[in-house]
Amino acid sequence: MSADRLPAETILKLRIRGRVQGVGYRRSLQIMARSLDLAGWVRNRADGSVEALVAGDPAAVAELCEWARYGPPLARVDGVETAAPEGAEAGEWAPCPFTVRATY
Repeated sequence: MSADRLPAETILKLRIRGRVQGVGYRRSLQIMARSLDLAGWVRNRADGSVEALVAGDPAAVAELCEWARYGPPLARVDGVETAAPEGAEAGEWAPCPFTVRATY
């Protein structure tokens, strides 16, 4: 798709699995998201995964998704699932700043 046909904003939910807790993954994702001028949040999940809701320029969201496959140096990412948020979840992102939330 050409750049002039991309939507003005993309909102995605990410679920990252692997060794992604206790290795600085959330903070690193927050730093990366802010550097890309993205809105949203990231949090640990009780099952050991990390979840994020990301909103912004489609190219920046794609770049963050690519980064999420590797994460910070101490992380071991086994998989990243992406999906469009459903219902009220799509409204859970704030225009800025990108935040770290408590474990869910």
